[in-house]
Amino acid sequence: MSDIVYSGLKTPDGTLLESRHVHDYVTHIDANGKEYMLDGGFEYVRCSANGDEELITVTLADDHETVREYVTWGTYGIDGGLPLKFVKLCNMSSDHIQACLDNVSSMYPQLRTAMENELDYRQKLLNQDEFKVEWPASEVAGP
Repeated sequence: MSDIVYSGLKTPDGTLLESRHVHDYVTHIDANGKEYMLDGGFEYVRCSANGDEELITVTLADDHETVREYVTWGTYGIDGGLPLKFVKLCNMSSDHIQACLDNVSSMYPQLRTAMENELDYRQKLLNQDEFKVEWPASEVAGP
């Protein structure tokens, strides 16, 4: 199993190509006239090699702060009636993430891991001492 959770390629004119699943072959003819391509999604990376593009591959081995900014999930809204929109993992509600984990059995295993890691990450943030306010005794007791 691959641990790729994001596959992207940025062209010189700023266009971002994203391959979201295996055999998701995407292309772009850049402002410079060169053609750029990306393929492979979460299974492998195959891309053009013009030498002036930026390949962006994020894996589960990267720090979670990076993973949560790149992993996206396609959603049609809570009732399924909206146009498809891709939402970054860091912008999904915890309830949405849990609903995906509970109801989408066909999810790529590495996306499942990224979502589980996100819920753990959020829980750890809530439990950190820096989020607990401790007042000095003199301020609590009053005059």
